[in-house]
Amino acid sequence: MILRDDIKEKISIEVIKTLVTRFDNFPEDAKNNRNAPFHEAFLKAFAEKLKNRVSDIPFFLSLSSWMQGLNTTLGQTFFENVAHHLSQGEKREYTSKKLGNLQILKTQKDNVNNIITNLSNSSNQPSMENENKLLFINDNTRPVNAIDFSVDVFIEDNEGIVAIELKSVKPNSGEMRGEKQKILEGKAALYKKFPEKEINFCIGFPFDPTSNQDTTYDKTRFLNSIINMTKYFAPNETLVASELWDFLSGEPNTMEQILEIINIISTTKFLEKYQVLNNNGLGNKNKYMEILREWNLYSEIELINNDNLLIEKIRTNKSLIRIYNQKPFNNKGVYNVDRYNHLINLIR
Repeated sequence: MILRDDIKEKISIEVIKTLVTRFDNFPEDAKNNRNAPFHEAFLKAFAEKLKNRVSDIPFFLSLSSWMQGLNTTLGQTFFENVAHHLSQGEKREYTSKKLGNLQILKTQKDNVNNIITNLSNSSNQPSMENENKLLFINDNTRPVNAIDFSVDVFIEDNEGIVAIELKSVKPNSGEMRGEKQKILEGKAALYKKFPEKEINFCIGFPFDPTSNQDTTYDKTRFLNSIINMTKYFAPNETLVASELWDFLSGEPNTMEQILEIINIISTTKFLEKYQVLNNNGLGNKNKYMEILREWNLYSEIELINNDNLLIEKIRTNKSLIRIYNQKPFNNKGVYNVDRYNHLINLIR
């Protein structure tokens, strides 16, 4: 199934925002990395390996830092936002500083600690079914605070709740024990807060770096590549690559469509097209419409198709004229939703 136009547009806007941000930070030279003596000293040992591959070590260091920034942007912003668009989910933070701590029963807390201990010393193998029996309980023990936890993608409907923690494909060593404890207490807390609903809490990985193809995955091989992953998590607690994206959208081939959107927008012509787009076509309406269609910007297309009516509606209103003349995107690549809402309400 093909993704809906509104979803494609939202994903396209996330791609545009990510590219604009990273272009702003791209290291044109090494001026911002003039002094990295320890890095440069260590890299001397790799001179033969870097020969004919890297000619400018300071720039290479700056580029490495930029690449780390891209990884952070994708991991903390892009993947999460796209997941929300696909699933109509949201981020939730059950912490003392956000939504407040949730409570669990003392028995649930003790059961979580016992599960973690038994997994840590390999007395038990991870089993979501067996663990849920120890978590989804009601008794007369006193309530205690669950540990702070956040949910990257929180999806609630009439039947149940799905909570997904989005993770890097290369988690830090030792991270899985803490993630498991957080998810166990999170499941127990959500069960207590939403007693009539089915609770599912899992980990999602956006792609499989061990695969030879972009959208395929080998779950067993991938999970085994992560330190202590299979010690704490069963395969049915994880969603990997296309499995994750198809689950979020409820449609097949979702990851393929996301990559197609990125590949169409992310070309060497991106900045040139973005400047045309954000300057109202620079007088070339045909070129403007071509970019809008190519980048799935259906909201802007609707405004352009009703441009004569808009001009008629705003011609005597100074405030609306100013809104009409605003750029579609701000200097961070964020789509100007307020402008669109003001204008579209004039023609509907």
